[in-house]
Amino acid sequence: MKLKIGDPAPQFSATITDGGTIKLSDYFGKKLVLYFYPMDDTPGCTQQAASLRDHYQEIRGKDTEILGVSTQDVASHQRFTEKCNIPFPLVADTDGAVSRAYGALGGGGGLMGKIGNNLFGVATRMTVIIDESGHIARIIDHPDTANHAEEVLKLL
Repeated sequence: MKLKIGDPAPQFSATITDGGTIKLSDYFGKKLVLYFYPMDDTPGCTQQAASLRDHYQEIRGKDTEILGVSTQDVASHQRFTEKCNIPFPLVADTDGAVSRAYGALGGGGGLMGKIGNNLFGVATRMTVIIDESGHIARIIDHPDTANHAEEVLKLL
């Protein structure tokens, strides 16, 4: 089922960059930019994260937080965060549950990849803006990686 504007955002609990756990409900009362990306430290994903990083304070000034979501583990997210100086948390969606719930993996999109003998899902690039009450406010199906923050700011 594809999410639509006005739908309640699927609830989740997930591990983030610092190894802590967050829940969607932690963000109620603020807007949340939940962006899904295929893989840490690849050209498009780095460009997208850098765009959001460079406009992070401006986005936060609109009472909005950012969470990046991909299927890599915490260690990968930590390396990516350190290398690119990313100021917002990245969700280690290693089982793909968050990505699937939002339609970024499985039936709603995403790719399957293989490293060695491990088959894993790679999220489709998409962004969901969740309003203060936990409902879908906007969906960006094909983000412009180089100018993603500007896209987001126009919609906030």
